[in-house]
Amino acid sequence: MDGSTGTSRYEEAYGAWRADPEGYWRQAAEAIDWATPPTRIFDGEAGVYGRWFPDARLNTCFNALDRHVAAGRGAQTALIWDSPITGRSARFTYAGLLDRVARVAGALAARGVGAGDRVIIYMPMVPEAAIAMLACARLGAIHSVVFGGFAAAELSARIADAQPKAIISASCGLEPGRIVKYKPLLDAAIALSPHKPGHCLILQRPEHPCELTPGRDMDFLDAEAAATPAPCTDVAATDPLYILYTSGTTGKPKGIVRDNGGHAVALMNSMSMLYGLKAGDVMWTASDVGWVVGHSYIVYAPLLAGCTTVMYEGKPVGTPDAGAFWRVAAEHRVKVLFTAPTAIRAIRKEDPEGALLARYDLSALEALFLAGERCDPPTAEWSATLLGKPVIDHWWQTETGWSISGNFRGLGLFPNRPGSGGKPAPGYDLRALDEAGQEVPRGQIGTLAVKLPLPPSNLPTLWHADARFREAYLEAFPGYYNTSDAGMVDGDGYVWVMSRTDDIINVAGHRLSTGAMEEVLAAHPDVAECAVVGVKDSLKGQAPLGLVVLKAGTTKGEAEIAKELVAMVRDRIGPVAAFREARVVQRLPKTRSGKILRATIRKIADRESYTVPPTIDDPLILDEIADVLKQAEK
Repeated sequence: MDGSTGTSRYEEAYGAWRADPEGYWRQAAEAIDWATPPTRIFDGEAGVYGRWFPDARLNTCFNALDRHVAAGRGAQTALIWDSPITGRSARFTYAGLLDRVARVAGALAARGVGAGDRVIIYMPMVPEAAIAMLACARLGAIHSVVFGGFAAAELSARIADAQPKAIISASCGLEPGRIVKYKPLLDAAIALSPHKPGHCLILQRPEHPCELTPGRDMDFLDAEAAATPAPCTDVAATDPLYILYTSGTTGKPKGIVRDNGGHAVALMNSMSMLYGLKAGDVMWTASDVGWVVGHSYIVYAPLLAGCTTVMYEGKPVGTPDAGAFWRVAAEHRVKVLFTAPTAIRAIRKEDPEGALLARYDLSALEALFLAGERCDPPTAEWSATLLGKPVIDHWWQTETGWSISGNFRGLGLFPNRPGSGGKPAPGYDLRALDEAGQEVPRGQIGTLAVKLPLPPSNLPTLWHADARFREAYLEAFPGYYNTSDAGMVDGDGYVWVMSRTDDIINVAGHRLSTGAMEEVLAAHPDVAECAVVGVKDSLKGQAPLGLVVLKAGTTKGEAEIAKELVAMVRDRIGPVAAFREARVVQRLPKTRSGKILRATIRKIADRESYTVPPTIDDPLILDEIADVLKQAEK
């Protein structure tokens, strides 16, 4: 289960970074092709907390495509598109992908897009989404991918903030059993925004073509076909590659900035160190290009490393069944699969014995990586037993762009500890801090924070908002980046991320982790997934409430299961947890990336007003949760 491969070189690698951080990243930078190589590795006086490779120049698209073709590997498959939702698939060689990217870059250039200009990409999981991202990078333009199907008001806010010169979109996205019409959402968003882009390129999908707006819109494929291929434009390593918006607490989205140089160096380094992959290997990251995981490990990192990347337009279950992931992994000879724990829980719920896996040959698969939410030990153990492969939980954030902690296939795996996110990656000086900013003893829960400077590819700032960046991430603990995740570092250096800091609840003066309670609930043999939130309690201040989704085929009654769950928490955490409420629900509200919306559940339970999160997968689930909680009160 632990997936260790003998002696790990992790301590040696981490020690080498600690001894000479600039030397470590200087060596990593040698794997990138530079137009102007860096002579300075880090400038501590530049930017908010310093900048990486401040005197270097490069082009990210050149590193992802051109250099592989020039090296004679143009015939290798670069991208596999697998779409069970349409019944279609496609393969693109490095040479073929380069041709299309250069032409789309030419189409953008013909419409006045150049270095430093912004382009919003609002697309489903189609190859043209990756092509559009790389085309922007080719020109030195800054792309901002907005998750396809986002509501018009949310898209409008991003248009207003980024002020794009052009938008690339599609006529529609596809979900099981329904078509999501993008064009009306796009038109409404532009109407709402004070900024109006000059051009829109629209990919017409055969499932639902749309009307184009004269004078502004152009058919994507027609524009591509008519374009002259554009060459690469070199940019400063510190110039932005992309902006990726996250929801801000003020209601205004936060534009996470990713620079070109640090991004390329860190992602290239991570492919061999973390995932153990080399040129020619197949990596499938089952995410979406609208999320940071899709940016980093569907598009950029695999191509920087010369790998073959899989882009999947489908679901873990329902397209057509809970064997979908195993089918894709087998068919494309995937070596490393990276997905979210919630996807594995969905598969486990529908196929708890793993019977569908027996249909497929997974001999090429070497490891399963999980991130997005903490993976509960029962899910990790179920996966490892079913697959007979290492299952590696690693922890990172939109802000970091790659893993803060994990296990490192390229260094030889050390033993996994289910529930832990591994050990800090070279580049991260990670501490658990108390409220006063002092480091807590090993094994105690605090706020996880990274001592500055952040390593390459971490955000240098927010888009046009240095002050907001400082306030959001740096002010709470001077000299540190505040992850806003609560957890601990144990005596052996393993990192345990228990919850967001606002999910630490105070029960009669005791600070308790909802993540620890979820771990107990998830261990019940009939529970597929769960969430624990702290709700208001007149006596204790807060009390934990557990919501559980049961596995398919469960025969026990809900009341009996709830009673068993209460007893399990009392036994494993103790009476201090005051855990007395466990309710069965059909499903949990989640974002489209699979994160459970605990804060929204808490507000529903406390009868507080709430805004439907723009990232929610299905808003109707909130009504279902409210009904269950009302019935519980009766």
